[in-house]
Amino acid sequence: MSSLFSRFRKGKKKTGATRITIDPVTRIEGHLMIEAMVEAGEVKEVKSSGTLFRGFEIFLQGREPRDAQRITQRVCGVCPTSHSVASALNLDSAFGLADKIPDNGRILRNLVLGANYLQSHILHFYHLAALDYVDVTAVANYSGGDWDLKAVKEFMARGQLGPLVPRYEGDYRFDQATNQELTGHYIKALEARKLAQEALAIFGGKMPHNATVCPGGITEHPTVDKIANLLWRLNRVRDFIDTMYVPDILAVARAYPDYFEIGDGCGNLLSYGVFDLDGKDPDYGARKRLHSQGALEGMKRLHPLDLNNITESIKHSWYKGDWTRPPCEEVTEPDRAKKDGYSWIKSPRYDGKVYEVGPLARMLVSYFAGLDPVKNMVDDVLGQLGARPEVLNSTLGRHAARALETKFVADAMASWLLELKPGEPVCAEYDVPEDAEGLGIVGAPRGALLHYIRIKDRKIDKYQLVVPTTWNASPRDDKEQPGPMEQAIIGTKIRDPENPYEILRIVRSFDPCLACAIHTINHRGRKLGEFKVV
Repeated sequence: MSSLFSRFRKGKKKTGATRITIDPVTRIEGHLMIEAMVEAGEVKEVKSSGTLFRGFEIFLQGREPRDAQRITQRVCGVCPTSHSVASALNLDSAFGLADKIPDNGRILRNLVLGANYLQSHILHFYHLAALDYVDVTAVANYSGGDWDLKAVKEFMARGQLGPLVPRYEGDYRFDQATNQELTGHYIKALEARKLAQEALAIFGGKMPHNATVCPGGITEHPTVDKIANLLWRLNRVRDFIDTMYVPDILAVARAYPDYFEIGDGCGNLLSYGVFDLDGKDPDYGARKRLHSQGALEGMKRLHPLDLNNITESIKHSWYKGDWTRPPCEEVTEPDRAKKDGYSWIKSPRYDGKVYEVGPLARMLVSYFAGLDPVKNMVDDVLGQLGARPEVLNSTLGRHAARALETKFVADAMASWLLELKPGEPVCAEYDVPEDAEGLGIVGAPRGALLHYIRIKDRKIDKYQLVVPTTWNASPRDDKEQPGPMEQAIIGTKIRDPENPYEILRIVRSFDPCLACAIHTINHRGRKLGEFKVV
């Protein structure tokens, strides 16, 4: 199989079970390996393995605390804004600023993060996951005049359809005309993402790795021209969401209804909420946010968020020890030779239980909390599909939740723009304390994100990150509980072990993001340089 998509290995165990290894899983951000044991056509056991060690917690030690706000953005090139905001909230907390951020600063942070949400969610569906459901080769016989497909046809004429192929061959169910239309939307999604990135840069300075979000607020000031520029781009993205993204998700749902019954996870959903609507409460765990906060247990019982319930286990992670601790007590000491380890990912748990995070968690926590805009959106889609909320705990449920959340955030951003007050402050003044602790939480596009800092002698003494894919792609914990992604794959029927597309559809529904690189190119697409660390 081509190196452009997942390397696939199949083996046998003495028990007669078939071992399927997909390494790496592609069309995700980062380095992930999935190993599944299949017996009688059903997945019996799964190992989710993050295969790259990062070490941010180590090299942040001893640095000036404000360095964390810039450096942690380099965790990821797709979602650096989430780390930017989480780290800023973390430093706000440590510097005694949590309830002192000017309204302009709070709103501008929301707008910068919101623009990243839009491009990230659109990226995930169209450019990472949609190829699991849309047969892009149907464009080969396209005879219409839609300019959006012209470039694709030219690639195909030269035998170059990458990055659309090669791929695993799935059970593609759309007719040729629909496949052609959706392939055109793939191209239009590139323009929508471009507009969202430009919108972010208006107040963020640049993307990736914005230059303006900082402790105390933000350094960029709103003006009428900048507000108008962002609104123009936002409205074009909103039109794409309303006329293409949400309808396309519904089309996939109608064509693949069985995937509402495939990939059901642990059934526990955790949300930190996201987008501060009032910055006057220093308690982030109780702050009023656009999305509700809470822990939804068993898709039934909604509990208030208690940050004291968060721990991480390293029993099956490549780190020294066998402990389960809260982030403030953790140490990061790699041990690649650890006997029971099979992943660089730790195992976050809430109240000792496995919880899934992400758009599905946020939408359903808000739904069960009675948040009217979310409840109306979800009920409308469920009504069109003739389904109950429980079916959203599934592969397609994650995609549907992500699309609806994109609309929810984009519509809210339009209102926030009108709340900005040009000429008023955007950042609070502060001093770096001698000794302090801080904690920042934010709902990143992929889920619950936590940053913790301890400052001694005005230097970083400890820094810990608990990131969304650490929750979702975690290995088994000290109680041998599989992580959310592992649980979602277990029990899946595999039609053909030589072509395990069912596993990949489930994995991609979580939108994993373990680590990704930043590449510098010129306007002609040529690489400007390459740097290797050995």
